[in-house]
Amino acid sequence: MMAEPPRIALSARHTSAADVAVVAAAELGGALLLGLFLLADDSRFIVALLVLLGAGFAALQIRPAIEERIVAAFRNARFTALGLGSAIVLAYPFAMQGSSYALHLLVVAQLYAVLALALNFQLGSANIPNFATGASYGIGAYTSALLAIDFGVSFWLTLPIAAVVATAFGFLLGFPSMRTRETYLALVTIAFGIVVHQLLNNFDWTGGPNGLVGIPAPTILGHSFAAPIELFGARLPSQANFYYLAAALVALAIVSARRLHDSRVGLAWNALRADELAARCQGINVVWYKMLAFAVDAFLAAFAGSVYAAYVSYISPDNFTFLVSVTIMTMVIVGGMDNTLGVILGAFLLTLLPEKLRIFADYRLLFVSVVVILFLILRPQGLFPQRPRSYGGR
Repeated sequence: MMAEPPRIALSARHTSAADVAVVAAAELGGALLLGLFLLADDSRFIVALLVLLGAGFAALQIRPAIEERIVAAFRNARFTALGLGSAIVLAYPFAMQGSSYALHLLVVAQLYAVLALALNFQLGSANIPNFATGASYGIGAYTSALLAIDFGVSFWLTLPIAAVVATAFGFLLGFPSMRTRETYLALVTIAFGIVVHQLLNNFDWTGGPNGLVGIPAPTILGHSFAAPIELFGARLPSQANFYYLAAALVALAIVSARRLHDSRVGLAWNALRADELAARCQGINVVWYKMLAFAVDAFLAAFAGSVYAAYVSYISPDNFTFLVSVTIMTMVIVGGMDNTLGVILGAFLLTLLPEKLRIFADYRLLFVSVVVILFLILRPQGLFPQRPRSYGGR
């Protein structure tokens, strides 16, 4: 009887080590696969990587126990996962061999990840179809750019101002949307996106179809984001500045998603998704929580728009068309609705695929569509499907 407690303790230590090993293998393996994909030029190698990725998800679909083991490992060793993931993100630009193009793709992918996470609050958590995320993205970008160009406002001040302006528009969109449902709600958001695009295209003070040129790059402690980073004897292209800024924005979006999901707000959104009438009967203020979903989506989308405007230094209405909203919605669906990791993976996949498949010239979009369809066949509910809520602290 006295020997039993030590045996149990030893087993617990062994399980913890196994969890750490699984987490390390998953994160390092994912980072390696992404790096190889970013730096690859050979079309055959790119296709081989896609086949390998598809085989991995097919294995998860065939053997659900593998996915459950990985999820359990990340849950049990969450601090290890967080620390290792942060280290990988910080060190990743140094592994890009000074490639400005690879870093550019990472910046754009991270901004789309923020946009997808913003939409996920509506589409994934509350089942509210919103085709106006691209419009909120554009409102944030134009607000930030106009403040910087016309009034010389610092980028760090334009960020919150743009977010507030976009959130106000989000509430304005939410009001007429409350009287519609399902298909008609989607039509209202489509109309809003088209109206915003036409206004940006026709107002003189927005630059009209020519857009805005010469948006200044942010500076911090005297360092301009348009200048390279020199650190530890290494010289990183200027895109690395925005890589780290976009990574910080993704981290903010992830924390927000986690906190909202675990709060009463997230529970209310999930109740709306399950059955709006039942939620109303349970005393949930349906109108308020729908309006809140619109506001949160617009708030985060405006942040991404502000960073994008400062990064490219030129924006036009063509950067914020209806197609952008459709692309963001596709990212959420492909990645897995109401799953933070899945949404981020979907954003990276649909950002990088069209770029890396440019080798197929005119057939590029056809190949992208085929790859997306194949992934949806392998994982009908998304690459990382929505998981049931768990309570009890683990």
